[in-house]
Amino acid sequence: MLRKIKRAIISVSDKNNLLQILKILKRFKIEIVSSGGTYDSIRKMGFDCQDISTYTGFDEMLDGRVKTLHPKIHAGILHNRKNSKHTKQMKLRSFNSIDLIIVNFYPFEKVLKSSSSLKKIIENIDIGGPSMVRGAAKNFNDVTTITDKKDYSRLIGELKRFKGKTSLNFRKEMASKAFGLTAYYDSIVSNWFNKEIGLEFPERKTFFGKKISQLRYGENPHQKSSIYINSLKMNNTNLQQLSGKDLSYNNYNDIYAGLDILFSNLKLPSTVIIKHANPCGVSSNKSAFRSFLGAQASDPVSAFGGVVACNYKINNKIALEIHKTFFEVILAKGFDKKALRILKKKKNMRVIDISKLNYNSRTSVKFFDNSFLLQEKDNLVFNKKKLKFVTKNKPSNKELKDVEFAFRVCKYVKSNAIVIVKNNSTIGIGAGQQNRLDSCKIAAQKAKKFQPKNLINSIAASDAFFPFADGIKTLINAGVKTIIQPGGSIRDKEVVEAANKAKIKMIFTGIRHFNH
Repeated sequence: MLRKIKRAIISVSDKNNLLQILKILKRFKIEIVSSGGTYDSIRKMGFDCQDISTYTGFDEMLDGRVKTLHPKIHAGILHNRKNSKHTKQMKLRSFNSIDLIIVNFYPFEKVLKSSSSLKKIIENIDIGGPSMVRGAAKNFNDVTTITDKKDYSRLIGELKRFKGKTSLNFRKEMASKAFGLTAYYDSIVSNWFNKEIGLEFPERKTFFGKKISQLRYGENPHQKSSIYINSLKMNNTNLQQLSGKDLSYNNYNDIYAGLDILFSNLKLPSTVIIKHANPCGVSSNKSAFRSFLGAQASDPVSAFGGVVACNYKINNKIALEIHKTFFEVILAKGFDKKALRILKKKKNMRVIDISKLNYNSRTSVKFFDNSFLLQEKDNLVFNKKKLKFVTKNKPSNKELKDVEFAFRVCKYVKSNAIVIVKNNSTIGIGAGQQNRLDSCKIAAQKAKKFQPKNLINSIAASDAFFPFADGIKTLINAGVKTIIQPGGSIRDKEVVEAANKAKIKMIFTGIRHFNH
């Protein structure tokens, strides 16, 4: 079903590419109504245009807050052309039809990211634009709605093809896009208000997202996937890719798993190596080079093909070491020129600068079909004042530093999780098992395989309590001398007795760190 366009309202904050639209509207003798800066721009480009106040017979007021909010505008957009009652009412008031809306909104999102002025932010909450767009999109049967300059060429194509008319399918598609925009716009405003008043869990939660790019595929080649940005402050992820192939779904999944650990208050130069969203090596050291070596040595087999995340600048020496192994992604806070030349030699390896990354989200979300879970991020390690030293032997201050490091890493490992540590470096990680004993066995086996010497007097962390003593016995037999765990099992007494019998040290935190 084709609809002739006789009259258009144009109101845009982004006036780029407007000339091509004006030319096609003139060609088909389409009347233009506009206001403010858009009106001035159209006139300066040499095209006829009627000011909105002249059109409505009502001067704009309240510093421009009220100009398109007029019955002549909204009746012109919303009336049903086939409804005789509507037609009669329009004729009675001498109201004309409006067949095309070209509108983009006040740049609320842009202002929010560039200004802290509350007055300026509020004045850039658009009311009239979204109202016209909603009305036009609702009445897509008769009205064409353009909200994205990327669609100018498609509108031009429609008008040329159908001699000044548009097709129903095109109008319906543009209406869908329009409602997507209004929902997105309102969601940003809503989320900004929630943030202003510190409301993390509102009664109604909306998510906004702007598509950055379509990925090659999802977790597997038969799955489609895209990445979106959801931020009140950033226009992109701020992952500055310097070389290598495009990032995949799995790359992003591993990258953010690594960044979670990297930005968890690791103060020393630290390296995290991620494989399938689990850390296989984490190391902190005064020497960035030793930090990388320590992380890789934790599990060099799993590290192959993994994602490396560093909270330091990579130099030539570290780059040469990285170059010896295949990694999917390297993340760092900058790269020396020589280091970058070395890393770029591996064409498939993605090299990414995270210097500008702002990691500040306080919540995480998981979607399940038609529902989702929203929770605070697990930012607590433990409360030092509430630690309980439950065994006869107590850890030294030096050991407590390793204890904290182990428990910090543990909360980022998929449950059930066991992490064995020596000198601020993981030496064995057991992840994602259905029972804690298997995680203990895996962590111990990996440590025995790759770092048997470091197992002696090592420290182990568990993300939840030990339901039986068998798990700690496995760790003790491997060489662990200190264990940190939440406690809280009905068999805590049995577990502590086993620890005392083995003359090891055990600490209860009262804090659990399940990660599913």
